[in-house]
Amino acid sequence: MAQIIHLDEFQEVRREMRRRAAAHAHLARALQILKENLADAAAALRDTPPDQEDELLARVEKLTAMVRYGARMLGEGRTSEAG
Repeated sequence: MAQIIHLDEFQEVRREMRRRAAAHAHLARALQILKENLADAAAALRDTPPDQEDELLARVEKLTAMVRYGARMLGEGRTSEAG
């Protein structure tokens, strides 16, 4: 008895795997850029005049939240909420 193999299903699975791998790579690169921006903002905080600290601290908070979110999307770092 012959068995029919549906190659189109296998090809679709392979295409989906490639799409996911590409998306993962793009997200990983975006996360790296966010981390670099966060490090730059944190370094700039040392030399920031007091009247500009609030704006820079807000930027650090936003970048931190974005890094945390991106890391969760990639499955990196098992951060837990304290409380």
